[in-house]
Amino acid sequence: MFDFTPLTAKQKKQKKTLLSRRVKQVALKKTTTVVNLVESMADMSIQARNIGQCAAVLKNIYLDQERPTVFLGLAGPLIAAGLRKVIRDLVVNRAVDVVVSTGAIIYQDIYAAFGYGHFYGSQYADDPALRDIRVDRIYDTYIDEEKVWQTDRFCGQVADRMAPGAYSSRQYIEHLADQIDDSESIVYQCRKNNIPIFVPALNDSSIGIGLTEHRVRVEKEKRPGVMIDAIRDNMEIVQIVVKSPKTAAFYVAGGVPKNYINDSIVMGYIYGLDRGHDYALQITTAVTADGGLSSSTLSEARSWGKVKKRANFAMAWVEPSVSLPLLTGYIFGKELTKGRKRLHYQWENSSLKSLTTV
Repeated sequence: MFDFTPLTAKQKKQKKTLLSRRVKQVALKKTTTVVNLVESMADMSIQARNIGQCAAVLKNIYLDQERPTVFLGLAGPLIAAGLRKVIRDLVVNRAVDVVVSTGAIIYQDIYAAFGYGHFYGSQYADDPALRDIRVDRIYDTYIDEEKVWQTDRFCGQVADRMAPGAYSSRQYIEHLADQIDDSESIVYQCRKNNIPIFVPALNDSSIGIGLTEHRVRVEKEKRPGVMIDAIRDNMEIVQIVVKSPKTAAFYVAGGVPKNYINDSIVMGYIYGLDRGHDYALQITTAVTADGGLSSSTLSEARSWGKVKKRANFAMAWVEPSVSLPLLTGYIFGKELTKGRKRLHYQWENSSLKSLTTV
């Protein structure tokens, strides 16, 4: 029989500490709620534990009496996945103060606002055959390319009706939202509730295609048109950071929105501010081994000052079509945002004159 070397008193104490908390086996009942499930995940392992830890960060954000400004970063095929109403409800239920998104997500919201559908498809489809009948595929979801063309044109036509000049993406998206009459729309609800939307890579989307059509048209007609000034976005978003007592970042996937929200913190030095996010969480499937920004850990962000050294943060490597409904259901089930005041932005062109709660 193998004879273990006796442990020292110190080693025994260390071992006892390490083995003091058991992993709990999740128990599901007919009465189990989303809140029950998510909270129980914190006592499980692997990504279930990470979901539970993300939920704990959210709880701390919304219970913080200093009311952190919540920046929601959106990337990936979220609306194609069926998350449009989930995101819209986060806006309506006061869980979000600023949205930073890819152009594709905002575009898909506008596409849906016109009644154009996202349809059940297959990732094993015959793509050349889909091309022949003008059906576009987003993994296992289909959309109508002819309706896409119409939505592209709408984006350009809105610019046609705007006064010529330079605009931030926030200003332009507000003009788009003014033409939307769909209460299920993310853009509509952000406009209604005075929540700014920033799209830092606007040209890298179908909205950008519509704006390119506008630019070609006005140059052909030799008249001034609309230009998107990306640096205005920087000026606007950093003012929100500076005027916020605390900030929290909620990243759905990664991409440009994640880095942009983090860079808004770095830009604070322009105004003499050196303060990272107080809270941060991310749900993603990006791998960390490639060193990319989409997957870079929130711990790594502390080295840049993007996240505070002692910030409350968590990450879960769970695809957003699964993880975002769980965390959103937790927020709503716990009524974490009940009674939470909204922010009121007073903009004068690109100058944020005041940021108050109402």
